[in-house]
Amino acid sequence: MPCEQIKKILEDGGALIDVRTPQEYSAGALPGAKNIPLNGIPGVLESLPKDQPVLLYCRSGARSGMAQRYLVEAGFDAHNIGGYMTYAHC
Repeated sequence: MPCEQIKKILEDGGALIDVRTPQEYSAGALPGAKNIPLNGIPGVLESLPKDQPVLLYCRSGARSGMAQRYLVEAGFDAHNIGGYMTYAHC
């Protein structure tokens, strides 16, 4: 997903979720990202917007892919944008 598209989604109210561990998150995260480790996703469904896209990332895209599948099954408009380093320059 291009940086411009991510910025537009976030400007329009979408959520940016970093599903890495708190330690990984504290070492560097995308601006505006909320840290919700993968195993914490089921416990925060009520706080995520169902009427706006949810963008997910991790280190490589694997964990965010798992989170995306879970959220899509729960009725969210969720997108796996992949790995942190891909978008660190945005």
